[in-house]
Amino acid sequence: MSLDLGISGSDSTRRTSIAAQAHRSGKPLDTALWCAEQGWPVHPSAPGRKTPAAHCGRCQDQPHSAQECRCIPAGRWCHGFHAATTDPRRTGAWWTEQPRFGAGVACGPAGLVMIDVDAHPAPLPKPDRLPPGIRIPASVPLGGLQHGFHSLALPAALRGRQDPSQDSTTLRVRTPSGGLHLWYAARPGHLRRCPTGTNAKRALAWQVDVRAHGGHIIAPGTTTALGTCTACGPVRRPAPPPGRLAAELERTSHRPAPAAPPPPTPMPSRARAAVMTARSGRDTAERTLATVLRTVTQCGTAPEGTGFSAKLNRAAFTAGRPVGAGRMTPADAKPALVTTTAQARPRQERRSPQIIRSTMSAGSRRPLDPGGRT
Repeated sequence: MSLDLGISGSDSTRRTSIAAQAHRSGKPLDTALWCAEQGWPVHPSAPGRKTPAAHCGRCQDQPHSAQECRCIPAGRWCHGFHAATTDPRRTGAWWTEQPRFGAGVACGPAGLVMIDVDAHPAPLPKPDRLPPGIRIPASVPLGGLQHGFHSLALPAALRGRQDPSQDSTTLRVRTPSGGLHLWYAARPGHLRRCPTGTNAKRALAWQVDVRAHGGHIIAPGTTTALGTCTACGPVRRPAPPPGRLAAELERTSHRPAPAAPPPPTPMPSRARAAVMTARSGRDTAERTLATVLRTVTQCGTAPEGTGFSAKLNRAAFTAGRPVGAGRMTPADAKPALVTTTAQARPRQERRSPQIIRSTMSAGSRRPLDPGGRT
């Protein structure tokens, strides 16, 4: 299926450009190049899926953050939207190597905020979660509400305003599952947080996700296993969100976090003991553990944006290596990691032990050599 870019008028002089050619073939490469020409950094998505293409084998085997990755500067697509680019040469190389890739757009670097409306069959939540923070009078019947289109329209109806899904001033994209993506040019301060429709405290509405900084979206014209994402109407450029929608984004905390950082998280006693042992220089393995514990502990000084998951995976993998070499027991390493993680990220306390266990096991299969070197 081709991508109709709606080029007309003064744009006709650009027929030789990438954007003017993209609607003729509908190839994934043309879609990606068109997005890049709009100034939207693109990255490959897995063929037929909405998720980013997989990392290379090295990045899968040795967990690390995007900032530490050597593949991205080398021109690879590892780490999903972190590798997104507007460089036509790099984009062309990616899709020439894998022509079946779909195209994803990195919202934050593109200066975009997306309203992702779902239409999935699901039980109706409690009234206070339909539009979080808005009291719905008991006299309002809710039996007909079935999906995100209804929950997005409800606050507008209560205020006598237009349904946001009908906003024809901006780029709108129909998804194969029956949903809708509303593309907006982000206003200042609407790029930091990305609460989703499952977040009862900061969701825009039930089954309505917000994607901005730290998120990505499938480009119009991209085909998944369910079908093709298709642009609606003639508009192909994101407009600033209208005042009523911008106010809702502000009300639901889609804005920068407070500038003042929270107080530093104290290092747990077991972790502190490991650090003291390391400072005494008695054992390379203990120094290794102390280093990885420190990186995890530092994540407790900020609520987000620290790359916590990547750092935890890297810490557990690194801690597993001296365990595999017999220079440290799992009873020394695992409890210290679990305790430190629980204090740095209390909400992930249930998941962390499993992550630590599996990633330490992977690290133990690549033990340190007898000299403690990597």
